[in-house]
Amino acid sequence: MNTILKEKIQQLPALPESAIKIEAIYHDPDSNFDDMVKVLERDPLLTADILKAANSPLYGFTREINSISQAVGLFGMGTIRGFALAMIVKKCFELNLSPYGISNTQFSDLSKAQNALAVNWYLRQKPKLMNLLSPASFLIEIGKVMIAQYLLAEGTAETFQTKVQEATSVRAVEEEFSDSYTAEVSADIFNYWKFDENLINLIRFCGEPDNCLDDDSKEASMVLHVIRIATGLNGVFTEETLTKARALIEQYQLDLASFDAAIEKMSA
Repeated sequence: MNTILKEKIQQLPALPESAIKIEAIYHDPDSNFDDMVKVLERDPLLTADILKAANSPLYGFTREINSISQAVGLFGMGTIRGFALAMIVKKCFELNLSPYGISNTQFSDLSKAQNALAVNWYLRQKPKLMNLLSPASFLIEIGKVMIAQYLLAEGTAETFQTKVQEATSVRAVEEEFSDSYTAEVSADIFNYWKFDENLINLIRFCGEPDNCLDDDSKEASMVLHVIRIATGLNGVFTEETLTKARALIEQYQLDLASFDAAIEKMSA
């Protein structure tokens, strides 16, 4: 990573207190469902944001979710932790994704689609894995914000945008222009904020399962890679992105039938 990006990460504000409290509750072996509900309910704006996200049609619930306790019960603590952290973290950044040719709304839609695909594909199949997949699927793209800021400051945003729209690999273009790439920058941001090591490593090694430490992390790395390919740059499934995603599923020997069921549910 180039020194300018490293310096930008070191200049980030401290992680908001609300995120620190959520992480403390989540990682405390003596905490429970009620403790998470209480800490979230102390922040009415965050509560409203979580309920709005939980009621997205992407998740396919037929009844409205009216309370944080109901949301935690349906999604689990790990997934709601992902909702909360994503909303808190994004408010720490000034968003301008124009170098990628996407609007702020499309960037938000991207993280929502990635998380919804993770939930629909894996929540019932392997709920334990969602403790990693939910926050990672919401947060992994945040590195794009910092890369975009760097490109705008360097005056290379327009050239980058042209190349990234034509490229088969966004990462390759990012590395060409910034000596880094989204997952690496995101991982370094969360390392700076002292997030848990398993989440940092999953983000850093998304699509590089051999670098992961255990079987759960390896599978999560594969799943997250597939999700990022399926959702493209703007969170919209296309025949091209889904074909590439299914090829990866075959390569990783993941469950294709449950993936297709998740895509069908979200498309409906």
